[in-house]
Amino acid sequence: MSKAAASTRSKGQKSGGSARKKGSAKRTRTVWAAFGVAMTVAAGFLVVTNGGVRPVPVATALTVDPASATETIALDHTRWQSIVIHHSGTPSGSPDSLDRAHRSLGFASLGYHFVIGNGIDFGDGAVARGPRWIAQQPGAHVRERAQGATPDAAWFNEHAIAICLIGNGERRTFTEAQIRSLIDLVTDLQREFGIADSQVFLHSDLTETASPGRFFPVAAFETALAQ
Repeated sequence: MSKAAASTRSKGQKSGGSARKKGSAKRTRTVWAAFGVAMTVAAGFLVVTNGGVRPVPVATALTVDPASATETIALDHTRWQSIVIHHSGTPSGSPDSLDRAHRSLGFASLGYHFVIGNGIDFGDGAVARGPRWIAQQPGAHVRERAQGATPDAAWFNEHAIAICLIGNGERRTFTEAQIRSLIDLVTDLQREFGIADSQVFLHSDLTETASPGRFFPVAAFETALAQ
């Protein structure tokens, strides 16, 4: 798997990386300046629970069911081998609204494993774990890839953890709190499942889509992961 997926990452960077980064240097410097302050904050998530949004230590963010402080998620360490980052493509939204939209398309439930809010309809930087994460089930989030591309979309839906940022990255930047939560979440997932930086993809690395959009701070994000 590693060689095939690493090849995919390399091809994605060659075909789409330059386009994503073109003209983004000034924007990236601005975002990264903000991250310099943000990343000094002790890591933690805002996770939706039955009692609302509250801070949850990173150490328990992946393993404790948000519906119950006592119920533990049995993580499937053989399944998760990659991470794919998306945007919702909408200016606002919540895990519930995305779940309804996905069900209307015929999905069994929300196709993403995690959703990060932008403060409109759902807390700024708040992280929600979807039912597929709680049940450790495959996602429904990567579109069909070009013919012959390996791994194919089915592989990514089966083995990649899907993270969705609420917002439209083609129209505006994501919030500082969203990106901070994204970095914390991705690095924690990498640590838990042994996922290399080369296996962290934008949806646009894999198929013909804009998601997560031209305003996603690619360079700053990759620099943060490399630290």
